[in-house]
Order: sequence, then C-alpha cells, then structure tokens
Amino acid sequence: MPRSEAAVWQCVMFLWGDKYDVALVNRLVDAVASHAASQPRFVLLSDRARPGLDPRVDLRFIPEFWLDPVFKRGGCQTKLAMFETGVLQEDLPVLYIDLDTVVTGDLAQLVAALPRPDGLMLLQSAIVPLGAIGRLLWRLTNGRKYARGNSSLVVFHPKYHHHVASKFKEMWLKDPSYWYRPMIADERFMSWASQATVSAISNRLVVKFPTEFMSRVPFFSYLWAVLPWVRLRRNRLIAVTLCGVEIKPENLLELPDGGRVTDPKGRVLIWSDFVLGKTRGDIVKFYGGAKYGE
Repeated sequence: MPRSEAAVWQCVMFLWGDKYDVALVNRLVDAVASHAASQPRFVLLSDRARPGLDPRVDLRFIPEFWLDPVFKRGGCQTKLAMFETGVLQEDLPVLYIDLDTVVTGDLAQLVAALPRPDGLMLLQSAIVPLGAIGRLLWRLTNGRKYARGNSSLVVFHPKYHHHVASKFKEMWLKDPSYWYRPMIADERFMSWASQATVSAISNRLVVKFPTEFMSRVPFFSYLWAVLPWVRLRRNRLIAVTLCGVEIKPENLLELPDGGRVTDPKGRVLIWSDFVLGKTRGDIVKFYGGAKYGE
C-alpha cells in the first residue's frame, strides 16, 4: 500500500494456540490484499508473538481476561475481546474474518454495506432472520428469543460496540458458575447483545460452505448446482468460510472427484466441480501446497 494511501477499514483476525499457523495468516492477508480496491489496516489479535508474521500486520495481544482456557474452547468467547475498549483502533470500521475462509473478491464491499454506523453484520445462521423479524421476537420475549448469526465474518465499528465485551464481563464476573444461554458461544452473545442493530451479511457475497454446498439429501446438492440463478450467485461470491467442515482442507484436496464426506449432522459433501462449481477450484488454489494447521 503506498504511504500516501490511508486505510479506511480494518481487517482483523485472531490466532491463539497451535491449531493454525502464521503461514495461513499470511496467505489470508495476501488474498485479502490482492482483491481489495482499498487496502485495509491488518490486525492480528494473538496470545503471543508470532515470528514470521507478514510485516503488513499489526500484532496486538489479547487481554488476559479473554485468555481464560474456558473461553478458548468450542464457544470461542475469546473472540469477544475485539469489542473491548482499546483493543482495536476506534477510527475505522472493522471486518473480522476467520482464518478458515477462502477469499476471492473485494471484502471492502462488506464494510461499505454496513447499513448504519452502529450496525453489526453477521452471517445468517439460525432460522429466525437477522433484522426486523429477529428484533420483534427479541422485544416480545424480553430478550429470551432472538435471531442468531454466525461470526466467521463480522462487520462493525469499534466505538459503537464496546458494550458487547463489557456486558459479557459483567455477567461472567457476577457469577462464573452460571452460563446464561447467549453466553455459551461468541456468535450467540454478539447476536443477543447487539440485537437492536444486527443485520445479515448478504449470501450473494459470502456463504458458509456447509450451509451452501452440503445437504442431508445429496440429490438436492445436484439440483441446486444446475439452477442457473444459484450458479450465477455462487460464481459472484467474494468469500466462502469453511466453518463447520469436519475434514481438514489438506485432506479435502486428496479426495477423488465425486468423493463424499458426511459430517456429524448428516450433511453430505460431494467434492466435485459439478456440485461446487468455481468454489472447488478456489479452495484448491487457496490451500494447495500450503501447510494447514498441525
């Protein structure tokens, strides 16, 4: 990025423990940068120094509170650290992205799509849609029911969302033995705490791989693949997150054409160009020859 070009958004990632390595972070940075019309300020939130990290990335340490081992398990509450005051710079909107995401387009589009300055955007997850319907349910049930999103990608402006971290800390410190239902996962808590302004990232731009390409009835995977409007939308995707895919990418690449994998939810992955379209090639290009995890 030329020195005269000031960043207008931040691309934020997390790396703790040893599941992923710096090579994957650097590969993701390259992918984001190569497609972005406006270069972001890259930030990596980590539990320790990361030798070999791309020099374009600003390494920041995760505050000690969020490194409690209980927060680094499946619920990933550690990710809520990005909402804490002083962790990210206040001046620019943020796109957070999971490391297991394949980027093929300009992610600045997602930041530009934030519908309001204090909005928060997530991938649609549960049946109740993010937005007006979810907010109505939230109000009618006094916060007991709400629309939930997926936090593989999150768009927000830091200065409007410090309440997400502070509310979680307040509830946790009041009684660490009690888990209020939204506290069991980072994405649930983000959705619940920001329900008044939360909305969905368009599936015309980003999708979760299992939701988009896997089905409990394999016939439907073939059916969706031949529908022209589905094929057109998939060809225009700018990112696909592999969250929830049980098989590691390096093993995925070893599957034969047409190979199948069934996840614990009974959803079937059909590893073929016919079913996956350009996404299969995107995954191969992104992960081919790269070390992934340990």
